[in-house]
Amino acid sequence: MTDAINCWHIGNVKITRVVEFEAGGFPPGAMFSGLTEDRVKSISWLHPNYADPDGSIRYSVHAYIVESQGRRIIIDTCVGNDKHRANEAWNQLKLPFLERLNEAGYSPESIDFVLCTHMHLDHVGWNTRLEGKSWVPTFPNARYLFARVEWDHWSNENYSTGDMPEFVRELSEQNTVMVDSVLPIVNAGLNDLVETDHRLTDEVSLFSTPGHTPGHVSVAIRSSGNEAVITGDVVHSPIQFTDPAICANFDFDQKLALKTRRAFINNYADRDVLVLGTHFTTPSTGHIVGDKEGWSFVPVEVSVLSKALL
Repeated sequence: MTDAINCWHIGNVKITRVVEFEAGGFPPGAMFSGLTEDRVKSISWLHPNYADPDGSIRYSVHAYIVESQGRRIIIDTCVGNDKHRANEAWNQLKLPFLERLNEAGYSPESIDFVLCTHMHLDHVGWNTRLEGKSWVPTFPNARYLFARVEWDHWSNENYSTGDMPEFVRELSEQNTVMVDSVLPIVNAGLNDLVETDHRLTDEVSLFSTPGHTPGHVSVAIRSSGNEAVITGDVVHSPIQFTDPAICANFDFDQKLALKTRRAFINNYADRDVLVLGTHFTTPSTGHIVGDKEGWSFVPVEVSVLSKALL
């Protein structure tokens, strides 16, 4: 059991997490190249929050809403309802994500910016919702921000899928994802192509973290001397802090992703910077702390805004 809505304050910035779903039982070898159940079971601090007793991985799909200087920014829009997906567990979902968003105080109409750290299916799904037989923008008053490098890659009909193994390519369904979750936004004229160092407010900015996808970005938040960072998929699970060389099968360029992940850890470890994991299960937020085995993830307490999510 976890909590559907949590919040934190970083100086004057409010960050709210709204969960679409959390799940366990993901085979480590399917998520990470060469990772075994025994290796997962051997890392005591992963349990029970981030791994199951049998050595499988727990994961979450959620969005972060950032309020800064009068702007409301939703970062990554999960899988979405009614989408035809090859992953049976994600196919044609009927989940109360928008109800939770409203419960947290954010109607879709109140969102000013939608920021997709990259264009994979679990980060763009609620960009659109099904209305009749058409996909329409979920956040009609928002500008949807896509990194120009990311858009240029995936919108090219000859795009490559890099290091991803065949089963991941099939599950990623990038053509379908573009049609139902990205192109309707472009056709509606609601998107802006931005550089990977784009600044949304004086307190919220992007920085380039390539490798998982060509134009992947993470989000830096700085306010009143306080700092936080939203990872995107530069890190999928806290286990990658223990060993950054654990590479995701979903990474477009594993060597570049590893270099980026090591730089990310070196920059934020053992500092008073709140790290918000985009796929970390509850508690999804904490600090990277050095230990004798490398680094671990030490979670922080959150403010619970809603009833428990089963």
